[in-house]
Amino acid sequence: MAESTDLVAEHDEPHDQSFGERLNWLRAGVLGAGDGIVSTAGLVIGVAAATTDRGTILTAGLAGLVAGAMSMAVGEYVSVSTQRDAEMALLAKERRELREEPEAELQELAELYEAKGLSPELAQDVAVQLTAHDALAAHAETELGIDPEALTKPWNAAWASFISFTAGALIPLVAIVVSGVSARVPVTVAAVVLALFLTGWASARLGGAPIPPAVRRNVIGGILAMAVTYAIGSLVGTQV
Repeated sequence: MAESTDLVAEHDEPHDQSFGERLNWLRAGVLGAGDGIVSTAGLVIGVAAATTDRGTILTAGLAGLVAGAMSMAVGEYVSVSTQRDAEMALLAKERRELREEPEAELQELAELYEAKGLSPELAQDVAVQLTAHDALAAHAETELGIDPEALTKPWNAAWASFISFTAGALIPLVAIVVSGVSARVPVTVAAVVLALFLTGWASARLGGAPIPPAVRRNVIGGILAMAVTYAIGSLVGTQV
């Protein structure tokens, strides 16, 4: 009995409808936080390489934070709205076909299950029972890969991106503003690397993915962005 319980625990996977929505939130949140950290860090470090004036660095960082957060939110809203519109159009088409050609749709569903490996008799029986239970859901999930009860939510994605970008951007901005002139760059780099490490770790944990690749992508990408912008800031600063 204990062995059976252990096997069930090891096979504990998400099968509910909320998992897809959680992945959408995760995608928007991780993308927003990572972009906020990296883009703002690159901006303020680049400016810090060109000038030591705290007010200039703060102004540039705040402008980048607001512009970036708004851009991320609008971009997410537009892209997810487009996805939702496409999903709704496909569902409307499926509803019309079920209303006008129910027998053909039933046969199509049976063929889809047969293509997945079921015997013709079992595929037909499954198609009949699922059609009787909820024909639209059966066709949407099997034929289109859409859950009619869990369509994407544009405003959720937009707010997740806006908030996560802002939270991420505040890390390098605060780090560089509160540090002394000589310590600004190293303190900011250390804060950004730590933040990117935690972001990569959290995204991997929440999504059930391997942790090392996620952390490595985040950290290496952030360091590269800061190195490039610092070099550009140093070059511009000596020429102005």
